[in-house]
Amino acid sequence: MLDSSNFRRAVKFTMPVFFGYIAVGIPFGLMVVNAGFSWWLALLMSLFIFSGTGQYIAIAFFSSGIAGTNTFMGSLIAILGIEFFIGLRHVFYSLSLIEKYQATGKWKFLLIYTITDETFALVSSCNIPKDAEKGSYLAVISLFDFLYWVLGTLIGAIIGNFIPTGYLNGVDFALTALFVVLMINQIRASQNFIPSLVGILTSIIAVTLSYIEVNGHAILPSQHIILTGLSLGIFVMIFIRQIFQPGEAK
Repeated sequence: MLDSSNFRRAVKFTMPVFFGYIAVGIPFGLMVVNAGFSWWLALLMSLFIFSGTGQYIAIAFFSSGIAGTNTFMGSLIAILGIEFFIGLRHVFYSLSLIEKYQATGKWKFLLIYTITDETFALVSSCNIPKDAEKGSYLAVISLFDFLYWVLGTLIGAIIGNFIPTGYLNGVDFALTALFVVLMINQIRASQNFIPSLVGILTSIIAVTLSYIEVNGHAILPSQHIILTGLSLGIFVMIFIRQIFQPGEAK
């Protein structure tokens, strides 16, 4: 186990995630209540869905019933398909952390279970103190990140019960704002605007196809916009890498 000094060091290392998760988690909790669901649904989703994006999108789907999908099985397949592509990046996170998580003993399952975007960023960049036990040090970082998100959504869900419904409209825009900020920071850090440009263009294409009708029916049903945009974006990025970076794509 960690001594008190290393424990405090690990918790201090997670403070940026604390402020970010609280700021984005509260709007999610408010959104759940505003959509007409009980506060405990926000808690359950935060405990078992390790994708804030996936949680926001899932609530939107639950609220609309997946417009255009009339069967339970159709709705379930649509949700699972989109959530799969949204969470696909976690596979690559895990692969890149194989070496980092070696010799973590009993903590390994917890470390794998709690991987998120922000936790991956912290864990992959942290320097473990020489006098600290590796597994428990990383576990403190991962566990506290996890608890921050749960706390944020729980606060939002509880507060939402005391705020008139009309005042909660638009809170889901917090996720859109977060994505814009993350995109700008990513462009500044990498000096590469191509992934963002591809994402914007493929999204526009998917939305446009949903408005074009042939024989009275849209080319792309509205419930497939996100899935199509994600799939098209992945295909285009792979194609670009094959052309401009053939050595790295192998």
